[in-house]
Amino acid sequence: MTAFKSAAAICVAALLAGGCSVRQMALRELADTLSNTGGAFSTDEDPELVRDAVPFGLKTMEILLADLPRHRGLLLALASGFTEYAYAFVQDEADEIEPQDLAKATAMRARAKKLYLRARDYGLRGLEVEHSSFGKALRDDAKKAVKAATREDVALLYWTGASWSAAVSLDKTDSKLMAELPAAAALVERALELDEAWDHGALHEFFIAYDGGRSSAMGGSIERARKHFDRAVELSAGLRASAYVSLAETVSVGQQKRDEFNQLLDKVLAVDANQKPEWRLLNLVSQRKARRLKARIEDLFP
Repeated sequence: MTAFKSAAAICVAALLAGGCSVRQMALRELADTLSNTGGAFSTDEDPELVRDAVPFGLKTMEILLADLPRHRGLLLALASGFTEYAYAFVQDEADEIEPQDLAKATAMRARAKKLYLRARDYGLRGLEVEHSSFGKALRDDAKKAVKAATREDVALLYWTGASWSAAVSLDKTDSKLMAELPAAAALVERALELDEAWDHGALHEFFIAYDGGRSSAMGGSIERARKHFDRAVELSAGLRASAYVSLAETVSVGQQKRDEFNQLLDKVLAVDANQKPEWRLLNLVSQRKARRLKARIEDLFP
């Protein structure tokens, strides 16, 4: 009995002494849970509800990150969350209101740029958990730096590169940021080398816009963009509408192929958003964008 009491006393003392560790454990469990909530948003059928709910979730994760600054799951969730929120709701709304209120649309694009850069910084922090000084090495020699990344880094490589390049696309007057575009692309190129089929073609979708939206003088290639489109459609079985939107607004508009533009957007609108619940929100947002592009066809194809 005495031995039992002694053992119990030791356990209580250890628990009290390790109060901070217990708190850290609880915070880590909460962080693990919040880091995996993205699926709940991606399957939602109400984009406006998600738009209103996401900021609270992102701020909650930022608060947790203050206590767990090297939690890779949180850093990845913040990189992806801020990127998706900026694209689907801030930048998208700017595109929608631009004809009526140019000043407000410009302000919203400036906000979207800041959100993308916030996402990029979280992504770089996530990569630096396993690869010390990765951000500095990336800016010094991007091609060499990304070679350190492994298959476990693919998601972080994608979201970091995607958010970075999205920020560049919103402000072509920022010469310092423009000069960083090759570093952003190098991240996604490395991800493509490591796992080209990741997330059912998401990496190829990136290169539809990246290759298709730049002139050949700037290193772009319509041929490469179309090959990435074909592969993205193959990997998603044609059920992710975003690939069609990307080709339509970059390549079809760039080459002034009006019929192709219409055909691609008709395919977007024909996608059954409920067929793949995990892409429901993405497809609904893509369909909203497709309708807006169709409404602007006379401006895009004068």
